[in-house]
Amino acid sequence: MSIDTSKVATSNTGTAATASKPGKAGALASWADDRLGLAAVGKKNLRKVFPDHWSFMLGEIALWSFVVLLLTGVFLTLWFTPSMGEVQYQGSYEQLRGIMMSEAYRSSLDISFDVRGGLLMRQMHHWAAMIFVASMMVHLLRVFFTGAFRKPRELNWVIGSLLLLLGTLEGFTGYSLPDDLLSGTGIRAADGFMKSMPVVGTYMSFLLFDGEFPGEAIIPRLYTAHVLLIPGLLLALITAHMLLLVYHKHTQWPGPGRTNDNVVGYPMLPVYMAKAGGFFFIVFGVIALMGGLLSINPVWKYGPYDPSKVTAGSQPDWYMGWPDGALRIMPGIETHIWGHTISWNVMLPIIVLPGVMFTILLLLPFVEAWITGDKRNHHLLERPRNAPTRTATMVALMTFYGLLWAAGGNDIIAITFDLSINQITYFMRVAVFVGPVIAFIVTRRWCISLQRADRDRLLHGYETGVIMRSPEGGYSERHLPVSETRAYVLTARDRDPVVDGDGETPDANGLPAKHTRIHALRNRLRRYMYADNVQKPTVEELQEGHAHADHEHELQAGLDHAADGHQFDGHHLVEDESLRQH
Repeated sequence: MSIDTSKVATSNTGTAATASKPGKAGALASWADDRLGLAAVGKKNLRKVFPDHWSFMLGEIALWSFVVLLLTGVFLTLWFTPSMGEVQYQGSYEQLRGIMMSEAYRSSLDISFDVRGGLLMRQMHHWAAMIFVASMMVHLLRVFFTGAFRKPRELNWVIGSLLLLLGTLEGFTGYSLPDDLLSGTGIRAADGFMKSMPVVGTYMSFLLFDGEFPGEAIIPRLYTAHVLLIPGLLLALITAHMLLLVYHKHTQWPGPGRTNDNVVGYPMLPVYMAKAGGFFFIVFGVIALMGGLLSINPVWKYGPYDPSKVTAGSQPDWYMGWPDGALRIMPGIETHIWGHTISWNVMLPIIVLPGVMFTILLLLPFVEAWITGDKRNHHLLERPRNAPTRTATMVALMTFYGLLWAAGGNDIIAITFDLSINQITYFMRVAVFVGPVIAFIVTRRWCISLQRADRDRLLHGYETGVIMRSPEGGYSERHLPVSETRAYVLTARDRDPVVDGDGETPDANGLPAKHTRIHALRNRLRRYMYADNVQKPTVEELQEGHAHADHEHELQAGLDHAADGHQFDGHHLVEDESLRQH
């Protein structure tokens, strides 16, 4: 066999090429990779694909606002003094000069007026905390409504719920630190909440405050929890949350080429990393604008904390408003047993209700999995309308939360709209029970109606808005079939299982099965969960619908010439198109 030497590379050197000696950085990287094996792991994860959709950015807002919290928090710790020792204020704010106050409050004033950029950092920190909790809450709703919490992501749902709880506690400890009249009122309320718990309440208060309220230890202890304990837990949970996200791979919306076995999107490096980095600067910039232009928590207006005073119209940060609302509308119920008073009007709305709501939030994925019996892995998201009962359940919980949140401002509502605060309170007492039921029914029927509309759109096409008149004088609207991509999205869902019987099935020996009542309950819940749902069309129904549509188009041929414009319905390209004048 002869070789064509004209196609073989030549060299103008007389010696073989040798690898150059690696630099110091390369040698250090090689040394570390030989011992840690990071190169292969890093290459795999840096090329990991992430889907692209605007709703996925809600979680990123929570992540980047937490980073802003860390950055601004480090700045504030350099000047804040977590001490309740009394000093006389001699700072720049003339209205409070000469007044005795705690060192914590004085340092808060110094940060606001005497530290360069201090007020900006304070307000950025507070706004970032507001956005952090809000974005976590909205992100949690997105995950629930789209079914992203289903197997194998139940643990990540639990971690997200714990993050929301810890974020709320972190916010409470944070706005309590300045020791102004408003934050002191909140601490005073927390002391009363603890003391409402039978038997252990007074002991918990005594241990937390190191004696009788207010003592001298609460600010240093809250400071330790705020800058060390809770942030450490948040960092650990966020890390676990992100690791599970990478391990399970990101969920994605259904579409052509997207299945439960793949991810369609962009690699982390360079596309996703560049987009995420840019989005961080957007979040940082928005928070900086809010901190510079929008005043929040002006502690100098409230003055130092005095147990004998209460700020008029005092309210906690918004995420603590719903238990405050429950407290305001709760009737005054007390029980006297063996010389002890149980304050149900405080314990139920503040201690019991938040615990029940948080437990419900944690158990939602497991309750749904138990009812449906679905043990499959789910990586494709579900449209909220395709799970009417699930969507309606969360809307009912949101309605309950929103009504309690509004009740937390009953005094402000009464003053603003010149209403009776008693009438507002009585209305809320009824609305918190009736409102969620109405919201559940309306939302469930709404979702089923949207399912029916999707089915009709698949079978008969979409409405073009073109009205035609037949030679006989009859009018009809022209329908056109949806695009293949849209049809794929509308049909990318599972049919709901058919549930028959009541669960009273015997075993192989003809004897009643164990846990029959539990099975019957689950079957009844499952039947109700899928009741009235509109299933997607079968292949035969689609073929029949398309054949009928083709026949209709043949009959309507030539009838739409006087009603041009259907190409401008948003489903067609309109380049070089123009409307005909008739």
